[in-house]
Amino acid sequence: MIDWFTTVQVVVACAAGILCVVLGLIGRVPGDLSMGAVALVELLLLVQLVIAIIAPAVGNSPSGSLAEFYIYLISAIILPLAGGFWALIERNRWSTVILGGVCLAIAVMVYRMGQIWFVQGA
Repeated sequence: MIDWFTTVQVVVACAAGILCVVLGLIGRVPGDLSMGAVALVELLLLVQLVIAIIAPAVGNSPSGSLAEFYIYLISAIILPLAGGFWALIERNRWSTVILGGVCLAIAVMVYRMGQIWFVQGA
């Protein structure tokens, strides 16, 4: 895991979450802007997956449990897919708010993944 990339992921997920919550609360249904923000969060998670696979092979091993890290990562990858699918099926303002909640949950999960990788003792 790369420290600055983790920070970028948390900032982008928080920004996307706040954007989606605000859009939902003003009455916007899921559209290009909200779905695009969630897609960006998902793209960053997929890049993080590639980094997490390569990092231990080049000497950047986690200080915590690798299994716990991957459980967080796979769960975080599934969340935007499930939330986006649900938001497109049930298109109303609350679907956009839920997308924001998904992004904010991912920000917390990525922050925790950073703790597992860099801080937590095994």
